[in-house]
Amino acid sequence: MAENRVYYGGQAVIEGVMIRGPKSFAVACRNPDGDIVTKHEELGGAYSSPVRRIPFVRGVIILWETLALGIRALNFSSNVALGEEEEISSSTMWLMAIFSLSIVAVIFFAGPLFLANWLEGVIESHLLVILVEGLIRLGVVVAYVGGIGLLPDIRRVYAYHGAEHKTIHALEHGDLLEPAAIQKYSPAHVRCGTSFILTIVVVSILVFAAVGNPDLWIRVVSRIVLIPVIAAVAYEGIRLGGAFESNPITKVLMWPNLALQVLTTRQPDDAQVEVAVAALREVLEAEGIDPASVSRASAEPSAEAAPGAS
Repeated sequence: MAENRVYYGGQAVIEGVMIRGPKSFAVACRNPDGDIVTKHEELGGAYSSPVRRIPFVRGVIILWETLALGIRALNFSSNVALGEEEEISSSTMWLMAIFSLSIVAVIFFAGPLFLANWLEGVIESHLLVILVEGLIRLGVVVAYVGGIGLLPDIRRVYAYHGAEHKTIHALEHGDLLEPAAIQKYSPAHVRCGTSFILTIVVVSILVFAAVGNPDLWIRVVSRIVLIPVIAAVAYEGIRLGGAFESNPITKVLMWPNLALQVLTTRQPDDAQVEVAVAALREVLEAEGIDPASVSRASAEPSAEAAPGAS
């Protein structure tokens, strides 16, 4: 049954939410006048091809599309917030995506290696050094998401993140898509992008331990070129956790992922939930799906979506 579920995911954006479905995605935002503005796009190519359902391959594709679709959604939301209609060019958008990936590769993967490498002369166990490297990597993530969460504007984005999660929970439980029914759910979700990041940290420790202790430059290269492998394995772990989230063992294993979301989600108000619902309804209606007919036990043909939210 888990393989027959339709997975809807999304991301929080500026004063709004993006929801990704099997064949399309939609963004809903509040403009300065308080009205909800939506944008819907059909997805083609690798975004909806059968390749996206191949285990381990899909994790790499989803990692890239989360970034690419996220930039498109953020671009739309910023235009709405500023009252502008002209959007950034496609070429500029891709340059932003490539630049962002480069920064992530250097700071998140290669950077902690250099810090941990200083300990080689102090700690005799290379496996312990790999563990320290992973903890440094986790510390970078926690410090970043926790630090920017102190900014008022980011706190609102985190609240929309919580609204997105609550709305997805309601959909998966077959509940009514209205604030009164949605607000009872948790703002944390097992398939969240935050969970994806923590799982990547854990998987990276195992993968980098298997690389061994070659010359430093080889280890630096390995931290970057193995990103797709780590993302692929991490996604399968998140997907497995989502498929069996009611299992007691799964709950224990996934608890750290859910706990980390305290940093990236806030309790939304009803107005923010209404925006998340608008984005979800836009996707469901575009794909010819009645929201009342979708539940955890009854799903349309198998499809993949983003891990949850970023």
